[in-house]
Amino acid sequence: MKIVIFGLTISSSWGNGHATLWRGLCKHLARSGHSIVFFERDVPYYAGARDLHELPGGELRLFSNWEDVRPNASDAVRDADVAIVTSYCPDALAATDLTISAGRAVPVFYDLDTPVTLARLMAGEAVDYIGPRGLQDFALVLSFTGGPRIASEFRGRLGARDVRPLYGHVDSDVHRPVPPQPHYRADLSYLGTYSEDRQHTLAKLFVVPAQARQDLRFLIAGAQYPDSFPWSPNVYFVRHLPPSEHAPFFASSRLTLNVTRRAMVEMGWCPSGRLFEAAACGAPLLSDHWPGIEDFFQPGEEILIARDEHDTIAALTVGDAELRHMADRARERVLELHTSSKRADDLISLLEQAAASGARRQQPEEA
Repeated sequence: MKIVIFGLTISSSWGNGHATLWRGLCKHLARSGHSIVFFERDVPYYAGARDLHELPGGELRLFSNWEDVRPNASDAVRDADVAIVTSYCPDALAATDLTISAGRAVPVFYDLDTPVTLARLMAGEAVDYIGPRGLQDFALVLSFTGGPRIASEFRGRLGARDVRPLYGHVDSDVHRPVPPQPHYRADLSYLGTYSEDRQHTLAKLFVVPAQARQDLRFLIAGAQYPDSFPWSPNVYFVRHLPPSEHAPFFASSRLTLNVTRRAMVEMGWCPSGRLFEAAACGAPLLSDHWPGIEDFFQPGEEILIARDEHDTIAALTVGDAELRHMADRARERVLELHTSSKRADDLISLLEQAAASGARRQQPEEA
């Protein structure tokens, strides 16, 4: 297949969760013989922290403004089998119009931010990356979130025809067990961009336990943390951690924490890519609770759940052997079900189904 993608970013992993996911997915699509062209607007904040300049097995096309790239994008879409427009793509509306008007490629919308999208719609707010016709013109809508509500919400609010989950995943070539590094050593680590709506939970599950266990070492890695963050002497900080450093970061953690954004918790069935990354690296997992987590990891066997600071403090006392057993089981689960290679296969299957369904709708009825 020839696949054109209009996305937020694949070139910079700074301050967003899209880039790492797209890199793994595109790499494994290319390995399977599919052709990828990724269009990304070249903005200063991503350009300043760009950690990918070429797309292996595909094409990365950076552009300054839509009008300049429109002829090139039009040619790419007319030559494509599938065109995917994503959430938070700054040119999503123009790319949608281009794809639909061309009438050649199967039009697909991939919402990598489903809980945020639906929360804004429910609040009556505008969603910049979805036009006035909603999603009715797309042959397929992919959602980063699953669960019982997603299909009905997208159909009822946005007119989507066919809604399928395409969950996060991990590139096991990049995220794998490696030797620990002294500068990343931590009894409890946390990797994530600062988010105001995660701060309360992060304070409860990470900051308060750090203050209670001054004898232990805590480590945070991520962008955009304010000076007002409640640091303590035993909490260390890495300002930006590129994907190439994720494996040693997780491998150096006795236990690593996942904190889920509020909208994702409320929607449920929305596993963070960080969970899969940490598990693939062999790090024992501690996570806040959200509906559907049991569909991805078995609590007590593959993951520990923390609802308050007491649960985190208790998790820190679990023995090394038990943590290692739990980490091994989680890694087995992820390598079986949640790799980028597996998700690329899932995507192609969904695209083929959408293309076949569209072809059937276009066939004239027999007399």
